[in-house]
Amino acid sequence: MDKTTTSLADDLQDLQLDRPTEGLKSTEELEKLTVDEQLSDIERAVYLLSSGQEVQRISVIHNLPDLLRDTESHDECMRRVVPKVREVLYVAQTEMQLAASSAFLQILQKNLVPIQNYTQTFLQTILNSVDARDPDVASAWLETLLDVIDLLPKDIIKKEILNIAIAKGQLSQTVYSRLSCCKILGKIATKFEPFVIKKEILPVVQSLCQDVDYEVRGCMCRQLDCVARGLGLEPTKSAILPELVELTNDEEGFVRTAGLETVVSILSLLDEDTCNNTIIPLVCKFCQQAMQNEDSTLPVVAKQLGRLAHGLQVHLTDEQKQWFVDYYRKLCKVGLSPERGKNTKEVESDQSKVTDMPQNEEDDQCLECRKNAAFNFPAMFVFVGPKHFKVDLLGIFSSLCKDPNSQVRKTVASGFHEVTKLLGSQVHILQHDLINLLKDDSVDVLRGILTNIVDILDSFLGSSSSNHTLSEAKMNSLGEVIPAILASDEVVSSFNNWRLQEELMTSLASLTQCCSNEVLYTKVIPVLFNKLKTARALPVRHTCARSSLIIIRTLKKLEQREELVYRLVTEFCHGRSCHQRSLFIDICKFVIELYSKTFFKKYFYEVVLELHKDPVPNIRLRLCSLLPPLKRLIKLPTDRNLLQQLDLCVRKLLVAEKDRDVQNAIKVAVEELDKIHVQMESLSRRMLFEQDLVDQKKEDEEKLLIELEERDQKREEEAAEKKKGEKRNSVTSALAKKGDNGSKIPGPRKGSKNLAVSGTTSPNTSTKDVQNRIGKNSIAKSKSTNSLSQIPRRGKTIAENIGKPDSPKPIRSKIPAAKVKPQPNYDSGKKDSTVSKSMPNKALPRLSRLPLYSSQPNLHSSQSSGGKSPIGRACKPSLAPKPSGGAGLKKTPVSRLSRLPLYNSNPDLCSERLREAGPIRGQPRAQRVRQQDRLRYQGSCSPLRSTAGPRECRN
Repeated sequence: MDKTTTSLADDLQDLQLDRPTEGLKSTEELEKLTVDEQLSDIERAVYLLSSGQEVQRISVIHNLPDLLRDTESHDECMRRVVPKVREVLYVAQTEMQLAASSAFLQILQKNLVPIQNYTQTFLQTILNSVDARDPDVASAWLETLLDVIDLLPKDIIKKEILNIAIAKGQLSQTVYSRLSCCKILGKIATKFEPFVIKKEILPVVQSLCQDVDYEVRGCMCRQLDCVARGLGLEPTKSAILPELVELTNDEEGFVRTAGLETVVSILSLLDEDTCNNTIIPLVCKFCQQAMQNEDSTLPVVAKQLGRLAHGLQVHLTDEQKQWFVDYYRKLCKVGLSPERGKNTKEVESDQSKVTDMPQNEEDDQCLECRKNAAFNFPAMFVFVGPKHFKVDLLGIFSSLCKDPNSQVRKTVASGFHEVTKLLGSQVHILQHDLINLLKDDSVDVLRGILTNIVDILDSFLGSSSSNHTLSEAKMNSLGEVIPAILASDEVVSSFNNWRLQEELMTSLASLTQCCSNEVLYTKVIPVLFNKLKTARALPVRHTCARSSLIIIRTLKKLEQREELVYRLVTEFCHGRSCHQRSLFIDICKFVIELYSKTFFKKYFYEVVLELHKDPVPNIRLRLCSLLPPLKRLIKLPTDRNLLQQLDLCVRKLLVAEKDRDVQNAIKVAVEELDKIHVQMESLSRRMLFEQDLVDQKKEDEEKLLIELEERDQKREEEAAEKKKGEKRNSVTSALAKKGDNGSKIPGPRKGSKNLAVSGTTSPNTSTKDVQNRIGKNSIAKSKSTNSLSQIPRRGKTIAENIGKPDSPKPIRSKIPAAKVKPQPNYDSGKKDSTVSKSMPNKALPRLSRLPLYSSQPNLHSSQSSGGKSPIGRACKPSLAPKPSGGAGLKKTPVSRLSRLPLYNSNPDLCSERLREAGPIRGQPRAQRVRQQDRLRYQGSCSPLRSTAGPRECRN
């Protein structure tokens, strides 16, 4: 332990920054680097180029374009500084040479010097430096020369560069000079007319194609495309094609590879006869030799096969097309065992078993060949066409998705979105392969597929995603893809690649277009909320928060949206960790960006202001930066309360804050708050700015979600009611088919139409028959209280049936009974003959057991029955005129009671009159009977039951 402690102390001692290091400049060196500040820019540049250090000279060369840009010092710079720079470059080191090559190119690109001056000064330096001894310096100046040729006019190129290039291409020159000649000739070939090229350049080109060095032959072969385009078709067929055919058959693989690449480049220039007679046989022969030898040219063939097939597609026959397809299949299986090639189902039956094969067990060329073949799969798909894809390429595509090497699978995954776009409506056949790639254990494969997962899902959804309308069939087709995307988060999280995690969380926001509301709420949202709490990288948390808010905004149910907002507030704003509360401030910023002002003020405004009481200073510090945006959301006079809360929060921070950083932040926030003018609703309606229009659009979208939810609920209720109605109708129709004997409701008989329609009895039908019919069929009492059939009849049969003490309650009849015309008056002195005839000397029914009937049920007072109708249903408030004065009615003598109306809808009034009339017991029997008869027809007999009790009425 002591030894370890001592070594640790020594290490800490070495890390002390106070100790001077050996890399610092001494005082003498600092004096040499010091320059008089009174010198002008031109004088300082000349002084530093003459006697300055290497670093100072490089600085002057880097600033040379800036010196030439100044119009005042331009001429003096060209006269004094540029010659000094050219003089210094002769003996300069590599770093200064590289700086000069870059500066000279910038001068021409920015047109800081006229072309003639540039040719006389800078171009000559470039041409002389191309032959430098240092290969790095020579290569840098050669690249500068090639870039300069594109910017120079052809007369200067012909005069200054062409002759030098031809001289460099002589066989007596070095290999590097001949290589430079090849590149220069290829660059200037497109600048001249065909006859100039044929006379001046073509002989040198043919000589370099026959050079003894294979590098020169290969370099010149790659420039034949430019030379052929400068010459035209006919000279190319006679002069360039023979050389190209010979180069493709060269003994060196480097030259043959260059020849194949040149063939691919000039396909668009050649005509049909040349392709059919020369190019197609040449390509087929080249591919067969590469497959037989399995040399270095095979990966190049696999890389260029897509361009070859696409370029020659018009000129190929069906047999030749099938040959290219079969050859591509072989390329996709190069390096795999024959058993794997024959049975692709055995290739990685379980995705968890896929592991990269060791490098010593698999040839690099075979691996490169399969990678290039996977890269060219979209091109081969275009070559085959969607109709033949399932037969020709689907199997080989699945084998590439299950290749044992992760680099091949990564290449397929990177181009998966291109294949899905080309397939169109048949994209569902790739769903199994997509799921396999999403379940891959390699993070490189997941990166390739997740980067373009949004485009892939759009292809699976088809054109419906643009209209935001998805059918249930398409949603169900992605039922296995969505869980695979969510499950890939486990593999991605196991690696310390936070950028890939960020891409995955970003892609989850696009699932709103392809998932149902329940899938988003039950599967996607839990993954995002879990990632919000567990992710280590802050960008990943921010992406999760943003994706969560985007998905919450699209949920159709208001209850779910409010629940998730409540979780954000409780778990983050009121969370125990300061990191969660800090993240809540970022969430509020995203809400302000994505949602309307009304939504934020409703759910987040007051909550986020509570963070000014947070015990952690960093939370209060971050809240200060959010205060100005909060004030911009306020509109007066509606949000006056929110403005007062904001002012109170700012005052508390100004008065009670003790942390120095928070104090400074709140002061800055107060200054910005003072500059913000609070909007007024009246003004905002007249003058709508762009931000207001955007906010209004967001608010309309949020209101639309609520309206759609209400419509859906209404439709569901209507559907349920319709279903019940259909069920009721089916039951009624079934009962009607059974006939009159099986129906509980008797149909109308012949001669009784008036009874069924108008509710009156037929002349041939007696009241007794009607009552017997009602009693036999046990009809339930009607719920309608507006029927006169419920007025108690004064017939003999009814009195006998209802007046029995043990008889059940009167049932509701669905058949309207005969109407009874009320008598206008009853004379208190005479006996009514009608009453005496219809009511014989028998016991009448007890009034306490009669139901409360009324001819006008809607005029019942809600006070007498507690807001309920006599049959248990809610009734409307009484429309009867209330007595004026509030002291009740005037006392009416008993002799005047006969003049009252027979029907009274107000039972309270009936009770009042009964009390005013005095007790019945002290009156004569005849007068007492007539009074009871009148009170029975005045709307309700409940007061009579409560006042006089049940009595028997006799004549």
